[in-house]
Amino acid sequence: MNAAETETPMACIQEQEHGVGYDYAKGSPHILHHGIRERVVAGINRSVGSVLDRKGSCRVLELGAGHGAFTDHLVATGAEVEVTEMSAPSAAVLKHRFRHNRQVTVTYDPDGESLSGGSPLDVVVLISVLHHIPDYLRAVEQLVERITPGGAFMSFQDPLWYPRRSRSSMSLDRSAYLIWRLGQGEARRGIATRLRRIRGVYDESNPADMAEYHVVRHGIDEKALQNLLEPAFGEVKLDCYWSTQSRVLQALGERLAPPTTFGIVALNRH
Repeated sequence: MNAAETETPMACIQEQEHGVGYDYAKGSPHILHHGIRERVVAGINRSVGSVLDRKGSCRVLELGAGHGAFTDHLVATGAEVEVTEMSAPSAAVLKHRFRHNRQVTVTYDPDGESLSGGSPLDVVVLISVLHHIPDYLRAVEQLVERITPGGAFMSFQDPLWYPRRSRSSMSLDRSAYLIWRLGQGEARRGIATRLRRIRGVYDESNPADMAEYHVVRHGIDEKALQNLLEPAFGEVKLDCYWSTQSRVLQALGERLAPPTTFGIVALNRH
C-alpha cells in the first residue's frame, strides 16, 4: 500500500477538524506560550542556519503548516520554503497570506505525496505534525531520504511516549488538559472523550479520536525516532519540556512538572 492510499482517510478527518475558520492558536501551546515558541524558533534558526552557513542557500519543506505561524520565521532566515497542508481551507489561507512572497510555495497535499515525492531538500520542518501521522516512523524515513548531505531535520511539539512516562506525569498532564477544557465551556465533550480514552475505545469517524492520532493513543516514541535519525545525521538532539494549554498551568508546569512533550533536531545529514 502506498503513502497516498494510507493517508487519504486521515486527510478527510483533518479537513473536518481544520475547516474554514479554524483557530490554530486556540489550544496550541507552541503558538500560545512564549517559552515553547522560542524553543521552536531556536530549532528553526539552528537547522536552517547550519545549511545557510555552509552553502549560502537553503530549500525547506514545512509539512502541515496550518496558517503559517512559523513559516514567517523560516522566511526570515532567507530560506526558500515550500509549505504543505492536508486541509484545503488551511492551504487557501496560506496561499492568500503568502501570495506576494516569491520565497514561499504553497502545496495542497491531501494524499501525503510530499512525504516521498518532489525534489531534494536541505531542511525538513514538522511542527506539531508527527502525532497526526499513523505510521510516523515510515514518514520520517521517507523525508530523510529526500534531505541532501549536510541538511537537517527538525520536529517539535509531539507528546512523549506514554509507556515510558510515570503515572504521576500522565496524571498531571491529563488533569491540566481537562481543567483547560472545562474552562472552555466544553465539559460534556471533555468528560466523554476522557471516558473513551480510559476504555481504550476509538471512533474512527470522530475527529476527536483521529485528528490528534497519537495524542489519544500512546504518544510518539521519541527514542525510536532518535534511533532512526542518528545513523543518518552527524548530530541529533532531543529537547523535552512541559506543555499544556492553560497559561497559568504552563507557567507552573515549567517550574514544577515533568516533561510531557519533545522536539528533536538532527543536523549534518551524512
